[in-house]
Amino acid sequence: MPPLNRSRIVAAAIDLIEREGADAVSMRRIAADLEVGVMSLYNHVPNKSALLDAVSETILSEVEFTDDPAAPWTGRVRMQAQAFRQIAHTHPRSTMVVVSRQLKSAAGMLPVERALSTLREAGFGEQEAVQIFRVFIAYVIGSLLREVGVTPTFAPVHGAIRPGDVDPELFPEIGALAPHLSACDHEAEFDFGLDLLIEAIAGRLAQRTT
Repeated sequence: MPPLNRSRIVAAAIDLIEREGADAVSMRRIAADLEVGVMSLYNHVPNKSALLDAVSETILSEVEFTDDPAAPWTGRVRMQAQAFRQIAHTHPRSTMVVVSRQLKSAAGMLPVERALSTLREAGFGEQEAVQIFRVFIAYVIGSLLREVGVTPTFAPVHGAIRPGDVDPELFPEIGALAPHLSACDHEAEFDFGLDLLIEAIAGRLAQRTT
């Protein structure tokens, strides 16, 4: 068995989160999974909160936040949002840990720095750049919550709608659009919403500058 270290402990926590969710994480449970004494964990991780921070930093460090300073700001913002979304594909449950932590480390601040820098270089003011950044974060996190199954696509009509499920006289639009409401291509939906968001923000910038 390899020696106990911080990386092994964090990897065990990520594996447990993906299998059973973040609520299952405890120092005792991680120690049991690693077949070591619980007190030995504290030589590498001081407590559960620090462990969850380490999980978040590890997940974020695996995301490739590529950036091209010469590209239009709209393309740069799109790449940054899509890179963050990649987290959900490899570590869906750990993604929820990432968005719930307030990281003050370099791994946690790098995506924020790049996003704000992109918006400032595009011509947005200080407060406006922060507000736009928060709008993007809200959209990306909301999309991820839906993708990993925390929040349904649209609760009343999520899943296949069978004939007779909807009264066409009371809900004519739902009945007519049932095939579209029952299906959800997460990637296409994310790109569509991201395009709408970027177009709206770009329009705001263009209107102000003209």
